[in-house]
Amino acid sequence: MRSALITICAAAAAGLIAVPVPAAQAASPAWDDDKGTLSVTPSTIAPGGEVNLFTDACGDARRAKANSDAFVSAAHFGPAADTAGLVAEARVRRDAAPRSYDVWLTCEDGKGKATATLTVIHHNRPSPAAPVKAGGGGTATLAEQATESSGPGTRHAVTGLVLAAVAAVAVALRSSRRRGRIGG
Repeated sequence: MRSALITICAAAAAGLIAVPVPAAQAASPAWDDDKGTLSVTPSTIAPGGEVNLFTDACGDARRAKANSDAFVSAAHFGPAADTAGLVAEARVRRDAAPRSYDVWLTCEDGKGKATATLTVIHHNRPSPAAPVKAGGGGTATLAEQATESSGPGTRHAVTGLVLAAVAAVAVALRSSRRRGRIGG
């Protein structure tokens, strides 16, 4: 009977931990327009960086174009190899000011349209003049800033409290079981 109670508590804790992250906290944000979806990855980048664009707003159209005040030039979309959408790459201007920029997509047939937002941030440290091509590139500083500014959030605190409660219940049940054996 008691082991069944512990099992139920553990299952409830596991269920709470497995609750999916809301769409607002998803890693790759996408914004919906009345005609389709356009996603920009990464959605936060430093000047001079490159972003990947994906859309499913164009239906059967095989080409599209995206513009933004943050881009060096217009991004030209082509068919995606593994999905039923269109993909493109765009480079962010080196002189882009740190703020949010709108990205507008127009399909070649003129029927599909979508918008997204791109945020440009500046580094507070200068980048090396001749960086080694060892991976990470310009995003290494962004990753460092993200880890410095973020810590355990509400989800982590709730998870910890649930696990602590399950552990406390298990210890209490084990102690009462042990006391019953000694007294009897």
